[in-house]
Amino acid sequence: MSEPGPAERFARASEASRQDRDHPVTAEFARAQQFELDPFQIAGCRALEDGRSVLVAAPTGAGKTIVGEFAIHLAMNEPGDKAFYTTPMKALSNQKFRELQAVYGADQVGLLTGDTNINGSARIVVMTTEVLRNMLYADSPALQGLRFVVMDEVHYLADRFRGAVWEEVIIHLPQTVRLVSLSATVSNAEEFGDWLDTVRGDTEVIVSEVRPVPLEQHVLVRGDLLPLFDDRAGIATAQVNQELMRLRSFKGPSFEGNRSAQAARSGAHRDGYSSRRPQRGGRRPVRAANARRIERLDRPDVVELLHRSNLLPAIFFIFSRVGCDAAVQQVRRGGVRLTSPEERAEIRAIVEERTRTLPDEDLAVLGYWEWLDNLERGVASHHAGLLPAFKEVVEELFQRKLVKVVFATETLALGINMPARTVVLEKLEKFNGEARVAITSGEYTQLTGRAGRRGIDVEGHAVIQWTEGLDPQQVAALASRRTYPLNSSFRPTYNMAVNLIDQFGRPRAREVLESSFAQFQADRAVVGLARQVREKEESLAGYAEAMTCDRGDFPGYAGLRRALSDVEKLNRKDATASRATRDARLREIASLRKRIQRHACHQCPEREQHARWAERHEKLRREVERARRQIDNRTGTVARVFDRVVDVLTALDYVRTADDGRVTLTEAGRTMRRIYGERDLLVAESLRQGLWTKLDAPSLAALACALVYEPRRDEAGPGEHRLPAGPFRPALAATQDLWQKLDDLEQDHRLPGSEPIATGLAQAMHMWARGGALDRVLGEADMAAGDFVRWSKQTIDLLDQLSLVASPEVATTARSALDQVRRGIVAYSSV
Repeated sequence: MSEPGPAERFARASEASRQDRDHPVTAEFARAQQFELDPFQIAGCRALEDGRSVLVAAPTGAGKTIVGEFAIHLAMNEPGDKAFYTTPMKALSNQKFRELQAVYGADQVGLLTGDTNINGSARIVVMTTEVLRNMLYADSPALQGLRFVVMDEVHYLADRFRGAVWEEVIIHLPQTVRLVSLSATVSNAEEFGDWLDTVRGDTEVIVSEVRPVPLEQHVLVRGDLLPLFDDRAGIATAQVNQELMRLRSFKGPSFEGNRSAQAARSGAHRDGYSSRRPQRGGRRPVRAANARRIERLDRPDVVELLHRSNLLPAIFFIFSRVGCDAAVQQVRRGGVRLTSPEERAEIRAIVEERTRTLPDEDLAVLGYWEWLDNLERGVASHHAGLLPAFKEVVEELFQRKLVKVVFATETLALGINMPARTVVLEKLEKFNGEARVAITSGEYTQLTGRAGRRGIDVEGHAVIQWTEGLDPQQVAALASRRTYPLNSSFRPTYNMAVNLIDQFGRPRAREVLESSFAQFQADRAVVGLARQVREKEESLAGYAEAMTCDRGDFPGYAGLRRALSDVEKLNRKDATASRATRDARLREIASLRKRIQRHACHQCPEREQHARWAERHEKLRREVERARRQIDNRTGTVARVFDRVVDVLTALDYVRTADDGRVTLTEAGRTMRRIYGERDLLVAESLRQGLWTKLDAPSLAALACALVYEPRRDEAGPGEHRLPAGPFRPALAATQDLWQKLDDLEQDHRLPGSEPIATGLAQAMHMWARGGALDRVLGEADMAAGDFVRWSKQTIDLLDQLSLVASPEVATTARSALDQVRRGIVAYSSV
């Protein structure tokens, strides 16, 4: 493409200057940034300055959050205006809270994450999405003056368990609030933007596929980093490196000799890093699969190869927590040390400062000293089983370039700001809880999106390790495809229903639900199905004309032929039928044959030609009927589920319908408004029936834990665990009986019901609330410290709700239980 001429350059400069004059706040904000803003960032900021909402969909690490930060900047420019910044995870909220404090000062920034409440009345408040949803339903005074809401990682809307919260917030935010939706690259961003435009008003959709740091893709074969794509073929063709294709199918004696000679001639890769193999373990020939397995480098060798090639820091994605921890131990045993004495001293000082509030006896249980030694070597793991305090330390050290290699599960790809120079994928499949499945192109993009640090790296690197059966074409397809659709997971809950009825009444509540993204997508599908039905009906008319016979009723004749064929087929297949049944079928076959032979159309010379059109007509007619049923099922789907939810609430007297049709909440319904979670109905009904009034604080903590806990698939079923003695057991039995009754009621109303109560963690939580030692509690729980902390915090969240809505007796016990659970590693907070 030729360079623009002087006239074109002048025109572009003039337009940019005009845009800057029209958007002075954007221009001033852009000048203050560390990097020159990209076009999509400028476009997002200008749209906000013009008073519109925006949806920004861009790759991981592209800098989407700049647009959200500009919205906060606009709010802070106007006295009295507020901005909320929502994230899907507490770790993300904590990180953003610290970043915004550094810009605006501690007095201007608050944090609300359910278990943390810091300066909640500030002009800028960072919070989890659930907190904002609860504020909207409670009509919190903190909403006064709210002008902007930033929804970071809005693609979480597709999450099966929590996604509905995003839609609730988007639907219920006051229309005066401008929404900044930040999403990973999704293939249907325009569709999502159309919905936002429908429910929020003027919304600009800004999509960028451009990574700020280009990504180089490699396959690691033994000690060689081979490019995945052949650059000589041109970027547009994205042709797979033929060397990899030959390696996959090569049947000769050795691949390595040829590659070594080539490396010796070139001396280095075109990227400037050495192609020398690590010497540990010596060289082994690389052969085709049918000759001998291609040997893989051990992890210490891979780390040293990346270190020598100046490709650190690196994140190795391993789809197993045990695998991550084992990888760290393997590198440790290999004697790898990636840090200088000065870096080791700095690491130790940071770790000791961040963990000083944790008791020494707990640190010993958590393997602190070995973990610290690994950190001083520059190596760490990162997964959900790790204690949150330890995870935060790993994140901080990695961001400071002190930890050089992190072995992580895919949860690290979800939003935390931890970019690396290189991302290594050891396998392209993972266990999804039931089977090993290939990762999707969306997952591949999310994982490799961590590679390349803006302002530091000229390019990022994705390294795929060669495994038996690896198909370079499939890897290339993963790397080049962008098929990550955003699909709604919205469904009405009991809590949502009572809040909507309380705010809007039942008719308006149905309308609100019909404005959800779930119904928007269903309606769009209906439009497409309806178009298909119209087109097929036109074809049906043509088929009907083509099978018209001047001898008589050919559709009736074709129906007799189909009936005969069906009975004959059934008679052949069903060899086990009784003699009477077979005789009856034979009589039916004889009767149908006589009717066919007597039919006027049977003698038509064009009979078989008409019959072929009749078969096409019948097949298409069935397709049309299926499409019509789909249309009926999709139209008003969300509102129909809402009606079933309201019917259950009516049966249990949470809502009542007056003679004039108006639906109102009972006292129990008003309590339900402030109970959030998967078991909202069971909790509300247990409180109403007084099932928990005799529980002491540890027993209530154990029961709350049983209600929130979701066991692993391989864990023992209900009733197979040790249970706390005392008042816990009768209260649990009563709650389980109630669950069964509610489940039956839901099934009767064609609702899916819920899982049985899981008691696997109840004994451990009871011990913890009674002050038990960490080592004994984790032994009883048989789980990692990070998992125990996560379930403890969900238990605290439910206890907090009980302290607000339960009877005075249970509320007092809940507050005591909450205090007893929130101690030690559970109470740790870095903010």
